[in-house]
Amino acid sequence: MAGFYVKKMADNPITLKRPAVRRYLAPINTASTQQLFTDCLIIGAGIAGLRAAIEAAAGGCEVIITCKKTLEDSNTWHAQGGIASVLAEEDSFESHIEDTLTTGCGINDIDVVNEVVKDGPELIKQLIDWGTEFDKVKGKIDITREGGHSHPRIAHAQGDCTGRAIAQTLIKKVQKKSNISIVQNFFAIDLITNDDNECVGVIGQAANSQKQIIWAKTTILATGGAGKLYRETTNPETATADGLAMAVRAGAILRDMEFMQFHPTTLYIAGASRALITETLRGEGAVMLDVNGDKFMSAYHPDAELAPRDIVSRAILQQMLKTNSTHVFLDIRHFDKAHFAKRFPFINEIVTSFDIDISKDLIPVRPSAHYMVGGVKTDALANTSIKNLYTCGEIASTGLHGANRLGSNSLLEGLVFGKIAGTQAAQRSKKPNGPVGLRKFRIDIPESDRSRLDTSDVLNSLRSLMWRNVGIIRFAKPLAEAQEIISFWDRYVLDKVFDSPQGWECQNILTTSLMIAKAAEARTESRGTHFRDDFPESDDEKFKTHIEFV
Repeated sequence: MAGFYVKKMADNPITLKRPAVRRYLAPINTASTQQLFTDCLIIGAGIAGLRAAIEAAAGGCEVIITCKKTLEDSNTWHAQGGIASVLAEEDSFESHIEDTLTTGCGINDIDVVNEVVKDGPELIKQLIDWGTEFDKVKGKIDITREGGHSHPRIAHAQGDCTGRAIAQTLIKKVQKKSNISIVQNFFAIDLITNDDNECVGVIGQAANSQKQIIWAKTTILATGGAGKLYRETTNPETATADGLAMAVRAGAILRDMEFMQFHPTTLYIAGASRALITETLRGEGAVMLDVNGDKFMSAYHPDAELAPRDIVSRAILQQMLKTNSTHVFLDIRHFDKAHFAKRFPFINEIVTSFDIDISKDLIPVRPSAHYMVGGVKTDALANTSIKNLYTCGEIASTGLHGANRLGSNSLLEGLVFGKIAGTQAAQRSKKPNGPVGLRKFRIDIPESDRSRLDTSDVLNSLRSLMWRNVGIIRFAKPLAEAQEIISFWDRYVLDKVFDSPQGWECQNILTTSLMIAKAAEARTESRGTHFRDDFPESDDEKFKTHIEFV
């Protein structure tokens, strides 16, 4: 770790040196590039970005939302489980707060946890007022329980298509706003900053493959997660850590990058892409069996199937090793088949397509990379360390999740911090003499004379390396080896100038993967989603704090 590890002082975060990356991935020349101007630019169109746009527009801003592909390609759109909030009389804010803090393993921001939990019910009611039809029983929202929650508090819509239902509501709301423009199929390449460390917009590639600059008084990053850094993931193809890499190149502080959450149960069919099997199944009575047909979760945690996700993921992995198998099983043979088809229509469609009859057959599952707990350091008002740049959603490290995310708190955080970011951006955009762009701006990048590697090969190898060396269970030697291999690829990829998303994605993934591996090596303890088999206990004296790239 020599050269990048700085020992923390009392009560201060551990700091690591940010990767030595080129400031801009692509050359910039305003004289030959189409330019747009807006008050508030939002990069990303999941729950956080859409909610931010609605709030910024309500505050009087002209808003542009860009999304990498279409509005249906976000992590939000694919979210199955639901949204957590205190909706039952027997539940309480105190209980939800305690569950969040317990799961977060001591490094949550308590003030943020309080605000997000207490704002939840009102914002869910607002979604209902806007047209979201949550599933109901006897006229009340049907709430279920998930691992880590002490009470049922997970609201779902359209069965296991909650994210899609919420996204559809927010998209309809956005489309009705005359001061919001949506730009689809826009690949954001880099944030643009001026000499005063102010974000003034973004350069990207539009749908016509031409470069485009969008100048903005305020910019909100809501680009989502980084699951595609790993071979096994629940995330869509768009989750390639672009926002995280853009932010670190622009000089933002990133933190807690070692905390990648792995979802315990994704459908495992050899040769098929991984499909999430929602945790709600376990919340409603699904049992886990190993390949020998034996129950095993109670041997790992007293809550068995309802243990927090990090514990369930490690238990599955360890049981796979014990039984020399590639997967375990979910047993829902005791479920009513008709009710299952209605309650979980998406999963029912998937298992049926593979000829799995849930009344007779077991569902093969294994863990996959699911949610980036760390991200861009973000305060309670959605500010980052760069002026006029805000973050919300999965890209943001707000302090809500600590070292491990409590199930279904992510959609809740997206709603709450989307609203906060939109409010703050609108207020900032109204201030006179705010930055409106550099107008004349040119960045030239010299051509590299190093050999060119095939980015497809690099990405395939990198994702396998991350799964093998920087996955659910970690050791010092594999972590050091991962950094050495990634650094080698960096020399031959990060020095190149690409003209297509595949090249930029490869550069972004390499940059972010190296930070994850470095942070995982630096945290010589186990906490939350980060488990070091060579340091299996938590060390509060040294590591009850954050790790930041500065």
